[in-house]
Amino acid sequence: MVTKQLLNGLPEDADLRRADSLAREIFSDIANKWALLIIEALGERTLRFGELRNEVEGVSHKMLTQNLRMLERNGLVDRKVHPTVPPRVEYTLTEPGQALRTVVDAICGWTHQHLGHIESARGRFGA
Repeated sequence: MVTKQLLNGLPEDADLRRADSLAREIFSDIANKWALLIIEALGERTLRFGELRNEVEGVSHKMLTQNLRMLERNGLVDRKVHPTVPPRVEYTLTEPGQALRTVVDAICGWTHQHLGHIESARGRFGA
């Protein structure tokens, strides 16, 4: 967690410890499995809605729509509508989205690295 010393000079909205901070709201938005999987699936590519849905196995139409809207609202995903019939809509990570992808990649790497350990620990609890 960020210490008070590191927050010195930053607005109160940057403090994740504050329940009413913008930083906590953003953190809450992006720290969900669908958002992380969408960011990982987009990578450095541009994908249409159906392609994204195929990439993120198990996501419902509703959850994909909600998360794409949230990521777009937060400036992490760019949505481009092509004027065709029917409209063709494409999604791409923005520069901040690409920066977040680096963090998501690190989380994925951590998951792969520690999967065996976590699986063993879960086994001891009968999960």
